[in-house]
Amino acid sequence: MEALLLQVLNGLDKGGAYALIALGLTLVFGTLGVVNFAHGALFMLGAFVAVSVEKVLTISSKVRDESITFFEAYKETPYLEIWWGDTGSAIIDWSVPISIIIAIPIMLAVGIAMERGLIKYFYKREHADQILVTFGLAIVIGEIIKANFGANAIPQAAPEIVAGSVDIGAAIGLDGVVYPWWRMIYLAFSLSIIGGVFAFLHMTTFGMVVRAGMHDRETVGLLGINIEKRFTIVFGLAAVVAGLAGVMYTPILPPDYNMGMDFLVLSFLVVVVGGMGSLGGAVAAGFLLGILQSFSSMTAVKEVIPGIDQVIIYLVAVAILLFRPRGLFGKD
Repeated sequence: MEALLLQVLNGLDKGGAYALIALGLTLVFGTLGVVNFAHGALFMLGAFVAVSVEKVLTISSKVRDESITFFEAYKETPYLEIWWGDTGSAIIDWSVPISIIIAIPIMLAVGIAMERGLIKYFYKREHADQILVTFGLAIVIGEIIKANFGANAIPQAAPEIVAGSVDIGAAIGLDGVVYPWWRMIYLAFSLSIIGGVFAFLHMTTFGMVVRAGMHDRETVGLLGINIEKRFTIVFGLAAVVAGLAGVMYTPILPPDYNMGMDFLVLSFLVVVVGGMGSLGGAVAAGFLLGILQSFSSMTAVKEVIPGIDQVIIYLVAVAILLFRPRGLFGKD
């Protein structure tokens, strides 16, 4: 039971990342009809916002090390610690949560600029054209990140207060079920963002107009509503969702220039399995495939079927699409 619970938790936090990226992909496809292969790059950009914030907060100067008295020695000390002491150290320690606030306007601006500067010219083009141009954009973004940050992964630390693990088993009568705090926080964060997106779409006038436009853009336009402007904002919001997912994932997986591509392929598979254009399907499929991938990575499973953890998602996708060609929640 302990092992099963751990695998469920692993699958849920991984599925949370898949679901957040797939949710943004589905929003863009459902509103604009665009297959955006640059969406994984937005996830990566969010991660590197966190990297950039940490680098800015730790800009340092050489300060004499007072602990060494028999000769003059200097150490690199961040300016925040020089100016504000323990308060400055706490700000640096909380760089990832601080990055969330900074990432929101940055990712919104990036998303709107991407939609206005490039994507809008491909609304009426074939999906193959959309895939080619957005895939090319993703490669360009990745190379820019590589040129500025290098090819190696850059570890990011969670705040010290949540850097350890929590004994989940003690609360439910199981022994040895210890799980990292930050992964629990990421799962809660994913669920809150998903809930916020659905609340926005179903409980606000703006969201209801967007949903109406997803079903019948022409009729909404005839009512005098500038649906194109609203869709641009939705593209920006999808970029924000992907970016925040990337920011929060940095303590779990050190970001590198290729992480967007790694998550993009799996997230597109999630969208297809859930049903193209189905927001609920994207979320459900994200968590489902995350859990399946987690269970397939167990040693006992891999001993029976070697390499199953590498292909389980694709096998499940094939099986589902054979019986449900439009996905789990796709409309026939």
